[in-house]
Amino acid sequence: MSRPAPRAAVRYGLPDTDRTQADLALAGLATPDGLVAPGAEPVLGAISRAGRPRLAVATLARLLTAAGPDAPAITAALRDERGLRARLIAILGGSSALGDHLVAHPDAWPTLRVEPLQVALVDPTGTVRSMAAAVGLTPEAARCTGTDGARAPIHGPEAIPPLRRAYRDRLLLIAAHDLAPAVDATLEVVPLPSVCRALTDLADATLQTALAVAAAELPPSAAPCRLSVVALGKAGARELNYLSDVDVLFVADHPVLDLPAVGDQANDPPESAMLATASQLASSMMRICGSVAWEVDANLRPEGAAGALVRTPASHRAYYSRWAETWEFQAMLKARPAAGDPEAGREFLEIARAGVWSAAGRDSFVEDVQAMRRRVEANIPDAQRDRELKLGPGGLRDVEFAVQLLQLVHGRTDVSLRVTGTLMALRRLIQGGYVGRSDGAEMAGAYTFLRRAEHRLQLQRLRRTHLLPDSEVDLEWLARADGYTASGSESAAQVFAAERVRHAATVRRLHEKLFYRPLLNAVAAVGDDLRLSTEAAGERLAALGFSPDSALRHLTALTSGVSRRAAIQRTLLPVLLDSFAECPDPDGGLLAYRRVSEALADTPWFLRLLRDEGTVAIRLAELLGVSKLVAELLLRAPEVLRLIDDDAALVAVKPDTVAAALVARSRRAVAAQDAADSARSSRRHEMLRLACGDLLGLLDLPQVMIGLTKVAEATLQAAFEGARRQVEADRGPIQGRLAVIGMGRLGGGELGYGSDADVIYVAEPDEGADVDQVLAACTTVTELIGRNLGRSSPDPALALDTALRPEGRNGQLVRTLDSYRSYWRKFAAPWERQAMLRARPVAGDDELGAEFVAAADEFRYPADGLDHHDVIEIRRIKARVDTERLPRGADPTTHVKLGRGGLSDVEWTVQLLQLQHGGRVEGLRTTATLPALDAALDAGLISREQARRLGAAWTLAARVRNALMLVLGKPEDQIPRQGHALEATAEALGYPRGSDPGEFVDDYRRTARRARRAVDQLFDRDPG
Repeated sequence: MSRPAPRAAVRYGLPDTDRTQADLALAGLATPDGLVAPGAEPVLGAISRAGRPRLAVATLARLLTAAGPDAPAITAALRDERGLRARLIAILGGSSALGDHLVAHPDAWPTLRVEPLQVALVDPTGTVRSMAAAVGLTPEAARCTGTDGARAPIHGPEAIPPLRRAYRDRLLLIAAHDLAPAVDATLEVVPLPSVCRALTDLADATLQTALAVAAAELPPSAAPCRLSVVALGKAGARELNYLSDVDVLFVADHPVLDLPAVGDQANDPPESAMLATASQLASSMMRICGSVAWEVDANLRPEGAAGALVRTPASHRAYYSRWAETWEFQAMLKARPAAGDPEAGREFLEIARAGVWSAAGRDSFVEDVQAMRRRVEANIPDAQRDRELKLGPGGLRDVEFAVQLLQLVHGRTDVSLRVTGTLMALRRLIQGGYVGRSDGAEMAGAYTFLRRAEHRLQLQRLRRTHLLPDSEVDLEWLARADGYTASGSESAAQVFAAERVRHAATVRRLHEKLFYRPLLNAVAAVGDDLRLSTEAAGERLAALGFSPDSALRHLTALTSGVSRRAAIQRTLLPVLLDSFAECPDPDGGLLAYRRVSEALADTPWFLRLLRDEGTVAIRLAELLGVSKLVAELLLRAPEVLRLIDDDAALVAVKPDTVAAALVARSRRAVAAQDAADSARSSRRHEMLRLACGDLLGLLDLPQVMIGLTKVAEATLQAAFEGARRQVEADRGPIQGRLAVIGMGRLGGGELGYGSDADVIYVAEPDEGADVDQVLAACTTVTELIGRNLGRSSPDPALALDTALRPEGRNGQLVRTLDSYRSYWRKFAAPWERQAMLRARPVAGDDELGAEFVAAADEFRYPADGLDHHDVIEIRRIKARVDTERLPRGADPTTHVKLGRGGLSDVEWTVQLLQLQHGGRVEGLRTTATLPALDAALDAGLISREQARRLGAAWTLAARVRNALMLVLGKPEDQIPRQGHALEATAEALGYPRGSDPGEFVDDYRRTARRARRAVDQLFDRDPG
């Protein structure tokens, strides 16, 4: 049998280039004609599995060239020593930076012969000795604890190169063990905690050695001190990456000496001198570590970068007992002494840990935790969000945040949770029953995947990064270095990317389950391997912002039992509770959801829709968590839920179409009350649609006002037609016409969610008809309209206010057109002329409505403007309004209707301009405020800046008024001073969730203040 022909070396995943052929030949892996050299197959096979095979070959050639006479030993070891081969090739193909280190120091390759240890991966004692020996410290040298202990014989600039070499040599060995299993599948995969522990041991040794170098640089006159370097963050948890900033905090104290009695203060060593020495040591140590390995970050210390670099234990105790914020205690969760004086470090831990395990009981805990979570996600640039391994959705921070929050909540009473590492803490949470076993295992798997990917990414060029490469070549490099291979038509990079998406989705899903699924198991009788105690469930609910007792009652009511409905609720609530916890009023949101769920219990599609359409459930939670009005309207208009996951469908409805359908539907009713009820039901539906679109940011103020006005007009028309039919059925045909005239905001087309409908009625008897009988019949119709639209009902009332009719509440409810003309000519006061500026037909007979408008125009737009006495009277009335109508205790700077710069101020100013100039400026003959303001600007009656200020104030005040109605479920004109209502109002207006609502109040006051200045300039100005 003939032997198979030798394979071409370039078939091992390598490019067929002259450079590659030359490098392979130099390494003895290929013959001059490009075939595999005898015995080279194992090495080439390892190269083919390296992260970047071409890089591995090129760097190997450089290493052999740099090694000179030692090159044959390297090539022989590659062929004969399987473990070394895997480790060396893995480094050469996985990290260009560590490959460069080997080329610069070719004598370091034999260190890769060291086999990994079972637990510690590399010997931590060896790590300490290697770093110490680099600066001349012997193994017997006493540990440097500040000014005591051994000082490095080599210091200053001379210490940096040997320390950097020693650090990289040790890093090289750790990375080699970590990467090798991807090159040789027979090697055991190194557990992530072992890698992180080895990296942390190396960091500790580097900190300790740098401290000995810094101590050697102290002047002889330096005051004695003890200095402890306390590691925080990943360093404190022994979870370091290959290239992380190392977070630390410094604690300094006097050396332990035989001091005089406490009362003999004269002989106490001066603290300022001791702290000066400690600060010099800390600064030098940070500089040395930054030159050797990584930056040392001390910004988690009290007061951050502005605070003292070094503090005494007493100073730390004072700060953490009085000033520390929640996030500072969360940072202390991972604190541990890493270098320097261990006793000072332990003393600090006793101080900090007391606050750590009581942090969840702080009044601000919920707000602080939510703010931290939002701040992390908000700081990610949009362009990087999908590439962020650490901070992005489903990233490392999500896992760490979830685990740490659960530790803080339950660690108050369960000391087993008081551990620093993320994976260890997750294991303890599972053991304690706080996290389900399968959920915890999935979370641990996702976390391990993300951390390994982060490690491979940082190893490529030894850069501190958490961003996945946007280059397909670099992503392929990362994937192969982590052991991924091509599968079918997909490259290793594509397989890795799909796995990353899966793990990110798992993290986001489990983030909800970890917090909320156990809560449901605590209150529902379901079979599960996890069941929180009621006490533990209450602690978790309180930490998430809920009132434990009431929240547990709601959860019990929603999820208990074995019905299909309860099962769906148990599926939905983890998502919904997460949204409610983020809302300004979590309890209010959960209560609203319970009420809606119970009211719609017999609506078969309601829960199915929430379960099957995730966007609907999330948006519903967001709406209920902010708006009591939405919750109230939804009870009898659930069909709107079908629209809220479709932005286009939610806003596509035309107000005129809604109005026409409403009137047509009401005409099918026989009785007047049934017609009104049908109209009110349709109005509820439309109000809810508008409210949802408004809160979701899909509708602007004009769209909302027009929508609310059109549906109110249609409701009036439906009630009008029903009432007239019923009266005529009872009394016979009415021999006359009747029109409903809208006044106030209804007439202006500016209705809000909580606006009443101001109306007056005008009638016109047919020729020859008895006027009194017609007016009596029409009065009966209008009274029936008012009763039917205002009566108690599950649907929102449309309260009609007729106080703007001639003679007010004492006047006739219905008048003829001639009666209106006569009254206006003989008796009308200036304020009645002003009120008529908004008169507009809204229901009833169209012709009569048009005739009324024509007559009203002569009255409200006098050709010569207002006379001087009428202007004075209007100003006097407004002054009375300003001083007498503002409610007792109201804040005039934040009352949106009657406050300074509010709706009333702007409207009185605009209406005075209309009365004074409407006779000659046609554009001012409008019932709406903003168009009248534009017309005044076009006519030169006001400046552009005045128009801008007045328009901005009116628009903002109208939006705030609507937002208050949405949030509170009832009309309100006073901006809340504080609390959930203020936060919800700001959110309803589009301010970011979790932001300071004081920003909204400041914006309102500033806008109103500027408008008030314009009002003062215009309202008391004589017409020109």
